[in-house]
Amino acid sequence: MGAPPFETSAALGGLRHGFFGRAGGASRGVYASNNVSFTTGDDPATVTANRARIAATMGYAPADLVILRQTHTADVHVVRRTMAPDEVVEADAMVTDRPGLLLGILTADCTPILFADAQSGVIGAAHAGWKGAASGIVEATIAAMVSLGAKTDRIVAAIGPTISGPNYEVGPQFAADLLALHPDADNRIFVPEGGIEHFDLPGFVADRLTAAGVQSIDRVGGCTYGNPTRYFSHRHATHQQTRTGRQLAVIGLT
Repeated sequence: MGAPPFETSAALGGLRHGFFGRAGGASRGVYASNNVSFTTGDDPATVTANRARIAATMGYAPADLVILRQTHTADVHVVRRTMAPDEVVEADAMVTDRPGLLLGILTADCTPILFADAQSGVIGAAHAGWKGAASGIVEATIAAMVSLGAKTDRIVAAIGPTISGPNYEVGPQFAADLLALHPDADNRIFVPEGGIEHFDLPGFVADRLTAAGVQSIDRVGGCTYGNPTRYFSHRHATHQQTRTGRQLAVIGLT
């Protein structure tokens, strides 16, 4: 089996990184084929093999790949070493200034964000669902990078494959709750003709990045819901009354 395909951001330049989709792995059935989540019901040995293949594709050993237990928070973990196989850290973003570590974020509609200040040698990766984005995961990740020596105006952020506004129906209560927290987010709520409120999650994430001072923001890949053969989409699988896997976005220093 060859290396799994992945998408990259021109803005991240020569940094090792990739936004992987659902192709190129060994999983079968509803998890076909590059599922990297142990919590969806897939065979653990196959998930381990998929993760190892991604690490190797990026030029890292499997043990160098750091993946957190994501819980839709604004918590950020500073990664200083590899993690033991049974070690669990709960957070939705991570940052490091240590070469040899590959930071990995799992998604299946939520927005993966890869960050870098190449001049300072500081990188980050964040999982931004609507809860995390509204709670400040973007701002917390940037603050953690700055604590390691990054400069906000030098940080580049790449937003990966995620659900798009036309496919993210949320309803009036969601809209009211979001606008209560972020009145300036009304530009990311819209109502299609004859429909109910929809939410532009990647647009909202981009707005948070801009407001935090990030001057270079890139968009990579397509809509997860709209391309279910290309990406895993939790919402699409739910609407089809089935299960699905998770894809991985990674970035590392060499």
